[in-house]
Amino acid sequence: MPLSEHEQRLLEQIERALVDDDPKFASSVRTGDRRLRARRMLQLGALLVVVGLAVLVGGAVARSVPLGVVGFMVMFGGAALGVLNYKAATGAVETGSGAPGVRGSSVPGRGGRRGRRRQPLKTRLEERFRRRYE
Repeated sequence: MPLSEHEQRLLEQIERALVDDDPKFASSVRTGDRRLRARRMLQLGALLVVVGLAVLVGGAVARSVPLGVVGFMVMFGGAALGVLNYKAATGAVETGSGAPGVRGSSVPGRGGRRGRRRQPLKTRLEERFRRRYE
């Protein structure tokens, strides 16, 4: 949905105020792709998993427990790095509960996938239990 003229003017005013207040921050936000660093970290994580696996196998072949432990730790660190940066690297966006245009399922009495995700498990189970006798 495009912005109205009023919203565009407000956005331009905010941008100008940001550039006036902190030009260094404004230039870094304007020019940088936020996902680029996360993608690099994801690639580094994948590389660390492969290197850690090689060190782990090397430790098993050499019958060296400390080398195997180091390989496992490198693998674990790479996997953690990948998992932590996956969402930012792929551009996945979380929608809040008040996001416009987000609605549940059109079937009455049943929430859509997004609707169920917002409710805690206890609430969903209680609602399902109540509907059982209706």
